[in-house]
Formats: sequence, C-alpha cells, structure tokens
Amino acid sequence: MRLRDLALARPRYGYRRLTILLRREGWHVNAKRVYRLYREEGLTVRVKRRKKLASHARVRPPAAARVNDRWSMDFVSDSLSNGGKIRVLTIIDSFTRECLALKIARSLPARSVTEVLDSVIAKRGAPRTIQVDNGSEFTSNHFDAWAYLHGIDVDFIRPGKPVDNAHIESFNGRLRDECLNSRWFQGVDDARQALQAWRRDYNKVRPHSSLGDLPPEAFAARIQGLEPDLCSQD
Repeated sequence: MRLRDLALARPRYGYRRLTILLRREGWHVNAKRVYRLYREEGLTVRVKRRKKLASHARVRPPAAARVNDRWSMDFVSDSLSNGGKIRVLTIIDSFTRECLALKIARSLPARSVTEVLDSVIAKRGAPRTIQVDNGSEFTSNHFDAWAYLHGIDVDFIRPGKPVDNAHIESFNGRLRDECLNSRWFQGVDDARQALQAWRRDYNKVRPHSSLGDLPPEAFAARIQGLEPDLCSQD
C-alpha cells in the first residue's frame, strides 16, 4: 500500500528511487522485492525508446571537482493552458547537481539571465566556469561583458551538440518528465509555484544515483561537513 501511495505521488519515479524512499521511511526492503511488487501492481513507468546514435570523440573539459567549479545553464520551453508560451531558465551546479535557479517568464533576454545569475552569486558565490550552448542570450555582448567583469569563464558547447552539456540536458529531461508534462499551467504564476515546489523536492528529497542516492542538498552538506536532513521539505 505504501509503495502504491509513493508511486501515485511520484508517477515518474522508477522502482529504484521508490526503494530508496521506502528505506528512508524505515521499511526494511530490498530492490528485488520492491521490483516484484512494482510489476505486480502495474506501476511500471512507460519510457519512450530513442534511437541510438553513434558517439563522437571530443576533448571534454575536466569534470567539476568542487562546489561552484562549474555551473551549467540552459532554457526549457512550455505552453500554458491558454496556448501562451513560457520559457524556463535552468541553472545547476555540475558538481553537487543542485538546481540553483528556475526562472520562469514569457521572455528571458540576456539582461534577465544575468540578473538571475547575480541573485544566485549573492547567495553562494561565483562559479569558475559556466557551460552554455550557443543561444543568442549567451553569445550577446551584454552576457560577454557581464562574464568578463565577474571573472567567469564561459564554456560554449559545439553547435548542435547538446550532449556536450550532458548534466543540464539530463536535468531538463527530469524537469520536463516529472513536472512540465504532468499538468497544464493556468498562467505564469501557477507555473512559477509548481516549478519552485518541484525544485525544492529535487534539491531536498529526490534521490540522485550519481550522488550515492542522496538528494543534491544532502550531498552538498556532506561535502561541506554538515549534517544533512533528509526528512525536511521546507
């Protein structure tokens, strides 16, 4: 019954993440048992299979080695229930995988992007590098001057190769799958509230496989020698 409740509350979570949540609540279960019940109850997540493409060699930048070593940034687009369009600026720390900002608006020019970055930097400090694609907001004179004044390197991926910015692409996929595709937003304010609630859950609760199944904030706290609170959702 608890597995069904969790799967209902988090319809895009697979059995591995549901197992982690059950264990956090004190259930002594292994992944095999959860998988069996998961299949018997018909809770399997439907996944669209994508055609496999041949990989290409590329000289990749060094992996992020510490907090604020490398941020990744991109845009996601979505539609409102009335047909209006919105854009979401997504920013993550590539080392801790924390979602640093989700800025929602109908339009997000370069100046709006730097305002969001200034707000994040005021809270946690500046990154050494920001990895972005070749969108006009990031190639503009305004963004270039802002990065120069802050002493921040801008790492542009190859044109037409979003896989070069894999961390933000993976994050955007989770955002779309677990939040944007799950409901219709009545307006920008409705979308803002929903995305901020999802961001809190992502940072504080959602298990991340590359972080030892810890949520990003708990991983960051462990790195900094703090005691993570896996129960808080505030």
